[in-house]
Amino acid sequence: MDEQQRTRIADGAGFIAALDQSGGSTPKALRLYGIDESRYSDDAEMFDLIHRMRTRIMTSPSFGGDRIIGTILFEGTMDRDVDGLGAAAYVWQRKQIVPFLKVDKGLADEQDGVRLMKPIPGLADLLARATDKGVFGTKMRSVVTRADQRGIAANLDQQFERARQILAAGLVPIIEPEVDIHSPEKAQAEALVTTGLAERLDTLPQGAQVMLKLTLPSVDGSYRELIADPRVLRVVALSGGYSRDESCRLLARNPGLTASFSRALTEGLSEGQSAAEFDRVLDASIAEIYAAAIT
Repeated sequence: MDEQQRTRIADGAGFIAALDQSGGSTPKALRLYGIDESRYSDDAEMFDLIHRMRTRIMTSPSFGGDRIIGTILFEGTMDRDVDGLGAAAYVWQRKQIVPFLKVDKGLADEQDGVRLMKPIPGLADLLARATDKGVFGTKMRSVVTRADQRGIAANLDQQFERARQILAAGLVPIIEPEVDIHSPEKAQAEALVTTGLAERLDTLPQGAQVMLKLTLPSVDGSYRELIADPRVLRVVALSGGYSRDESCRLLARNPGLTASFSRALTEGLSEGQSAAEFDRVLDASIAEIYAAAIT
C-alpha cells in the first residue's frame, strides 16, 4: 500500500474522475461523445474507441493532480498503455492521480428493491494483477431502487463481503450502493443505506479503512457522520444521472463530500473537437466540479 497515495486520497483537495464505463454503459458514453454504433461491429472495436476517448482525457493538460486526486479505471483500461506506460502507472507517475479499478461485473436483476452485483469470477486474480500494476483501490457498484429493508440489507451485506476480500488483498475498496435518483422513495432509501453502512463498519477488521461512493443526498448533510468516521477514508458522490450543473449544486451543499463523477465529467466532450476546444471544455468541467468539491 502506497502511503503517499493514501494521504492524497484522505486529505487531498479535489475529486475522483470516474473513467470506468463497462460493456453496458460504453455505447451510451460513446454516443454522447459523438460515436454511434455504426462505427464499431463488435466489443473489441467498441473498447478500442472508448480507450481512445479515455486516453484523450487522461493525456489532456487539463487532467492533472492539481484538481483531481484519483481516477477509476475499467479493467480493459488498466490492461492497456497510455503514452507508453500502463494506464495506472501513467496517471500516478505523470499526473499524481491515484488509480482505482472497477471490479464488479454488472448488476443482477432487481429483487426486493435492489440490484445486487453479479458474481465476480476470478476476483482474487484480478486483485493480484491490479496490485502488480500499481492500483491503490477498487470500486464496485450495486443499486437500490426502493426503501426495502430486506433488499438494502442484502445489498450492503454483499458489498461488505467483497470489501473484506479486497482489504485482505491489500487494496482499499470503494463501496457503492447507489440509490437510484428516480426512486420515489429516494430519501427513505438513503436513510436506510446510511444507517446500514454505519452498522456494518463495525464488522471491518481492526484498523481497516474503506471508501464510500453514495448518491447525492436528498437531505443535505446526511453523510456527515460517515464522513467523520475514522474507518472511512473518504466519502465521494456519484452524479447518478444529474446534469453537471445540478450535480455540482447538490455537492456544494454537502461539505466534506467530494465528487466521483463520470458522465457529468465528460459532458460536452466530442470526438470532433479540436485539441484546443476539447481541452477548453474539459478544463471548464473540471473547474466546476473542483469548485463544488472543495466548498
